[in-house]
Amino acid sequence: MQATARPLLTPPTPALGMAFAERHKSLHLVGGPVRDMLLDRRTHDLDFTTDAPPPEIKRLLDRAGADSIFAIGEKFGTIGGVFGDTIVEITTYRSERYEPGSRKPSVEFGTSLVGDLGRRDFTVNAMAIDVATGELADPFGGRDDLARQEIRAVGDPAERFAEDPLRLLRAVRFVAQLGFAIEPATRRAIEQGAGALAGISRERVAQELSKILVSERAGRALRLLCDLGLMAHVIPDVLEMRGMRQDVYHHKDVFEHTLQVIDQAPNRPIVRWSALLHDIAKPRTRSVEHGEVHFFGHERLGEGMARRILAGLKLDTSTIDRVGLLVGLHQRANTYEDDWTDGAVRRFMREAGDALDDLLDLSAADVTSRRPDRIRAAAGRVVALRERIAAVRAREDVAKLASPIDGNELMALAERGPGPWIRPIKERLLAAVLDGELAPDDRAGATELARRLLAELGE
Repeated sequence: MQATARPLLTPPTPALGMAFAERHKSLHLVGGPVRDMLLDRRTHDLDFTTDAPPPEIKRLLDRAGADSIFAIGEKFGTIGGVFGDTIVEITTYRSERYEPGSRKPSVEFGTSLVGDLGRRDFTVNAMAIDVATGELADPFGGRDDLARQEIRAVGDPAERFAEDPLRLLRAVRFVAQLGFAIEPATRRAIEQGAGALAGISRERVAQELSKILVSERAGRALRLLCDLGLMAHVIPDVLEMRGMRQDVYHHKDVFEHTLQVIDQAPNRPIVRWSALLHDIAKPRTRSVEHGEVHFFGHERLGEGMARRILAGLKLDTSTIDRVGLLVGLHQRANTYEDDWTDGAVRRFMREAGDALDDLLDLSAADVTSRRPDRIRAAAGRVVALRERIAAVRAREDVAKLASPIDGNELMALAERGPGPWIRPIKERLLAAVLDGELAPDDRAGATELARRLLAELGE
């Protein structure tokens, strides 16, 4: 069966094909790039498989003109090459055998192409194209599953997932990325094997979740994680949002609202993680007073929960801090009114810091009412706030605003040493600058205000 050769013409594929053919070695484009080519999707990776052993792959990469060669995955049979801006990875045909309870396979080299494809997770990822002839190798029916838009495990689904339970999440990730459905037998195996996710490193789980969150169909995939029983072993707190109504009459629960916010948010990881967790504390803060539902303090409790959840997933400190900040502040922009002073806008900007644009994008997405007038009003508030922020930014760098006099000058003025008494005075002086009561360089005015504050404090 012939397949369009468009991706095979991507540099440096022709040079690689010639180098391997001259030494009578096979070379196949394999896995995701083949799948994406058949779907007419752009592919960013070039993964190949070959019957050449790793030492010979190095020689052939050099012969094909690679700028550099790296062998980080050599013990698994993978050699990489850099050609300009393109990175390729070439792996010797291999099979894998997993010992019970182990996630580290023993690798055997020198098997056939079919044997190599048989170790892969899903049929749509188990196809290869011969670089020399353009012939498609599809021993497990991946092309038919592409046509049916189905995710099907290669061989026995339970065995594939037992080998590496992370594949349970990968199946859902492909639903998010491709819009496919999971084939029934594969779906049953996922449901039955969901508990195995508990044994997977949190770092690997977080990587798959991040890919799901930034996908086009993230909301659909997250609902599927819950339906399949996977979310209970990933972020069980999310399950508490299902069925938690936003008010006594509203049809949409907190979970469905959250999915809509995620899909409406820009697909940047920080914003999508924040969208997932922005209402995570609502089930724990829900109260009803006089027939009205309230979630008092959910944003602050949610900030703590978000930090705990992301730390448990071993995300980096920068991501944890930024998402925590956004969850804690997510309601602020939607409270904006035209009567905010410039000082209030400056304080809001200072509090959000360099996460300000992410916060505004989250706030814009956090509007899911069925009433068009409410959506227009909420969107209008965020637009108006953006305009106020842009006007302030055009005049000054708010992040650099500071008290006109520093701690040393305050100590000299008070004729006393350092101590906690300095901080409230500096904060009041900064507030005066933010509110426009003092110019940033008004040292005389700041000194006079500091004297009054010292007198009030009895200093």
